[in-house]
Amino acid sequence: MGRAMAGDHENVIDACAVHGAKLVFFDNTYMYPQTADAQTESTPFLPYGAKGRVRATIAEELLTAIDRNRLSAMNCRTPEFYGPGKTQSITNSAIIEPLVQGKTARVFLRDDTLRTLIYTPDASRAMAMLGNTSDAYDQTWHLPCDDDRLTYRGFIHLAAEQLGAQPRYQVLKRWQLVAGLFNSTIRDAAELLPRYAVDNIFVSDKFKARFPDFRATRYREGLASIVRAQTRR
Repeated sequence: MGRAMAGDHENVIDACAVHGAKLVFFDNTYMYPQTADAQTESTPFLPYGAKGRVRATIAEELLTAIDRNRLSAMNCRTPEFYGPGKTQSITNSAIIEPLVQGKTARVFLRDDTLRTLIYTPDASRAMAMLGNTSDAYDQTWHLPCDDDRLTYRGFIHLAAEQLGAQPRYQVLKRWQLVAGLFNSTIRDAAELLPRYAVDNIFVSDKFKARFPDFRATRYREGLASIVRAQTRR
C-alpha cells in the first residue's frame, strides 16, 4: 500500500503496477463542483483553480489505471479536516487554534452554511479498514463523517463550550482573503472560497453501508478530545 502526492503520482502508479503492490490513495474534494449539491463518489469533477485541476488529474489517472487493470487500488476521499495534534487544516488554524489560545476565530465568508468535517483519527481508522478489505479495492470511497452537520457558528459555540471560553469569531470577507492578509494556510485556500458561501454536504453513505459497525466521531466528542490534548501541553 502507499500514499501518493501531487507531482509523484505517475511514478507511484508505475511502481505499484510493476511490483504488483496495492495502492491506497488519500484524496480530497478539491476537484468537485463548489456548489451546495450533495457530494458522492459519483460526483463529476469540475475543478476551480490550479489545486482542483491537479487533484482532478491525479484522480482521473488513477481511475484510468484501475480501469485498465494496471494495478489494484482505491481512492479514499475526505472533506475538510479537523483533529488533534498537528492537524493542518483551515478549521484547525482559523478556528480551533485561535480559540485555544484565547484569540478570535476566523470564518470564511459566512457563518451560517452547513459544513461537513472529518475527524482525522476517523480518516486513519477508516483507511486502515478499507486497506485490509479485499473487495474494497478498485473503487472510490468517501470516508465517514458525522452527518449531524454544523454551521461554523455552531461549531465555534461547541468548541468554546468545551474550552469554557467565549465564542469570539470574525467573518472574513472575500477581499480580505484574496488580499492575503492572513497566514499562508488561509491564503492558500483562496481558490476554495466559493464552497464556503454554500452548504458543504459530503456523503459517506457507501462506506457506512459497507461497514455498519464503524462509528464516526461526533463533533462534540472530537472537539472535547482536541481541547483535552491542547490544554495538556
